Amino acid sequence: MVNKEKWKSVSKPPGQHYKQGYILLEPDKTIRIRLAEMHGFITIKGRTIGASRPEYEYEIPVNDARDLLDNFCIGTLTKTRYKIKYKNKLWEIDEFSGNNDGLFIAEIELKSESELFDVPEWVEREVTGDAKYYNANLIMKPYQNWKS
Repeated sequence: MVNKEKWKSVSKPPGQHYKQGYILLEPDKTIRIRLAEMHGFITIKGRTIGASRPEYEYEIPVNDARDLLDNFCIGTLTKTRYKIKYKNKLWEIDEFSGNNDGLFIAEIELKSESELFDVPEWVEREVTGDAKYYNANLIMKPYQNWKS
């Protein structure tokens, strides 16, 4: 999870706006549709084991992505993603909007779960494995509905 105050002072590149939704939300598998500006994607993910899960992503026509988001998804969310290199590792920081406004989550892709890495000062705490932060769950139980 990202510290909002420290994040404000970070020099960041332009972010990319995403709208995404889920056609299927099951513990063993999810099917996600994502619209990223002028690109559409369908992503199929398997069960999470530790901090890993199998993932298959394919580009689809933008109009198909829009139609799937509007007519086939259980719900949608919006966010802006920033990609920042920190000590030779790529971090992806999601700033959520809409019903999840105010939530900032950072993610790093590693070659293995045992790989060592430095944590930027703007990362406040580890939330890997906490299901309420999964994008799929943010559709069903948005951040604005969480109790303090």
